[in-house]
Amino acid sequence: MTPLPLILPLPGNERFAQDLAAFGGEVGAIETRRFPDGETYLRLLSPVAGRAVDLVATLAGPDPDFLRLAFAADAARTQGAARVRLVAPYLAYMRQDKAFRSGEAVTSDTFARLVSSLFDGLVTVDPHLHRRAALTELYSIPAAAVRAAPALADWIAAEVPRPLLIGPDSESAQWVEAIAERISAPWAVMEKTRRGDYDVSVELPDLAGHAICTPVLVDDIASSGRTLIAAAGLLAARGMARPVCAVVHALFAGDAYPRLQAVAARVVSCDSVPHPSNAIPLAPLVAAALAALPERSGT
Repeated sequence: MTPLPLILPLPGNERFAQDLAAFGGEVGAIETRRFPDGETYLRLLSPVAGRAVDLVATLAGPDPDFLRLAFAADAARTQGAARVRLVAPYLAYMRQDKAFRSGEAVTSDTFARLVSSLFDGLVTVDPHLHRRAALTELYSIPAAAVRAAPALADWIAAEVPRPLLIGPDSESAQWVEAIAERISAPWAVMEKTRRGDYDVSVELPDLAGHAICTPVLVDDIASSGRTLIAAAGLLAARGMARPVCAVVHALFAGDAYPRLQAVAARVVSCDSVPHPSNAIPLAPLVAAALAALPERSGT
């Protein structure tokens, strides 16, 4: 009988691994710490020989987390794992996908090559693709991008009366429309102008016909929170109710989270990044994507 996949969480990912195992898997353990000189010690506490291994590591802190992840992947392969895949609910290094100025490193390409050299497959959630149509344009391994829209839609339908879905910019139109169609709700999209990481302005369309609705601001990533905060201010200026803010990846740098809480009725997120706002589980969608992921060619 083929053993269940062995799910190994990196520190901070234990809850997601447990939820994922409920759909078919056994949770193992990793011991890791830092030596006094800053180097990483890592040991796989679960035998991996002959096992299909799925490493779970959200990459909201990519620079300190990635080397540890690389050590875990290489250790699993060296110790005889039959297959090593990465479950990264949040996937970093998607922003710099071209050289905008002479001499810039195209870090998304470099990062993709590193990950592809370590793993046999990748599953992530709503990667922030800009000028790429699919993950497979970057990664040379089987890769699946799970869409969180169904989970967000179901939560909104259950928790928000008379929702009006509002997207942050034109790029979100297709995504917001998919959520709205799933729950038969009206939707609109803002016009956003970004002049810097913390300098954002937005314009709202005419919402006069939706005065009795509850605004729901939806976004894939909340980092500085400036877009959502600015949108909440505009809604208040138009006499509308405080919005519910629903995001996929809750990065919330600095004081972004308390500032957004101050202007929103509620702030919720998917559990791709561990955060107090987590309310929408993604393990069912990720488990389905893992089950459908093809084997790496040649394995």
